[in-house]
Amino acid sequence: MFKKILKRMLLGIGILSGAILIAATLFINISPEFGGKATKEQREFYSKSQNYKKGKFINRGNVQMSMDFNKFVKSFTGYFSPSPNTKPSANITVQKIDSLSIVNYRDRTRMVWFGHSTFLLQMNGRNILIDPMFGEVPAPHPMLGGKRFSSELPIAIEKLPTIDAVILSHDHYDHLDYASILKLKDKVNHFYAPLGVGVHLMEWGIPQGQITELDWWQESAFGDLTFKCTPAQHFSGRGFNDRGNTLWASWIIQSPTENLFFSGDSGYGTHFKEIGVKYGPFDFAMMECGQYNEMWKEIHMMPEETAQAGLDIKAKFIMPIHWGAFKLAMHTWTDPVERLITKASELNIPVIVPEIGQSIHLDHKNIQPSKWWIKYD
Repeated sequence: MFKKILKRMLLGIGILSGAILIAATLFINISPEFGGKATKEQREFYSKSQNYKKGKFINRGNVQMSMDFNKFVKSFTGYFSPSPNTKPSANITVQKIDSLSIVNYRDRTRMVWFGHSTFLLQMNGRNILIDPMFGEVPAPHPMLGGKRFSSELPIAIEKLPTIDAVILSHDHYDHLDYASILKLKDKVNHFYAPLGVGVHLMEWGIPQGQITELDWWQESAFGDLTFKCTPAQHFSGRGFNDRGNTLWASWIIQSPTENLFFSGDSGYGTHFKEIGVKYGPFDFAMMECGQYNEMWKEIHMMPEETAQAGLDIKAKFIMPIHWGAFKLAMHTWTDPVERLITKASELNIPVIVPEIGQSIHLDHKNIQPSKWWIKYD
């Protein structure tokens, strides 16, 4: 009797597992969220890059996230186990900006932070979006991720005016959001991305002529601005078997008088000093600081490393990004900014921490020191 029950249980588990596997496979192959796949001709083009080996993009020195089975189990259980203060105690209130304010703005360079790594940059009469993730959940399906910490954005994506350029750092869901791209594509003039990311954009209906892909150390003129694609230490992928199919990058945005750095996602490495020597100093640097853990520090900096990276690139001011919007790691939600401020003070690097939606100008006179996040702790 017991053997029959055991066999039925095992059979049931097998059927359920098979059904889940089939459903997941169908979802990945059918859902447009996962993006496109490079053609043979495109892969041949990528092979000319020093960062492309054996059909995959790689980090310099072939640095990889060393996630063995034990680390995977530890990170998985840690993420889903109850942990104090990993999310704000209340919905984060954001400062609002209206479309007319954006359209009519002709003053000095300003930026508006949307939380995490998303920015609206207004520079020399141009409207530029950086990593425009406007969705509620950084995942291919709402059930597969946690919601944004703020119920509103500084401005709804539908109300944005014409966007001259979009700059993308890589294809992870918290940076490249399918639904956001669909809503943006008819109002964006041009997209700039690392090698391979354009495959997703074309799959989602953006003409190839509106996409410029760059390798590390390549640059592209955009009117009187210059976009320079620089190294990062990270990885890519939107599905189970597409890791390394597209490149990841940091970016430099230069005008004739100003020099900005956007780190994208990155572990700490020697590339920061190289960027600083070659292109620094920088007037302002948006530096990754959040969603880290010692188990994957190869691809996400610890806050103290973020401060050091700011010193390496010769930044006059740094701002922590990749925090304040989503829970993607086990640390408390304010740990990134608190630890960064402490280390940056030791290194004598000024840190700017605006509220979500607050305008940032490069003279920084409009940003008063305020630990606004404390009221949500």
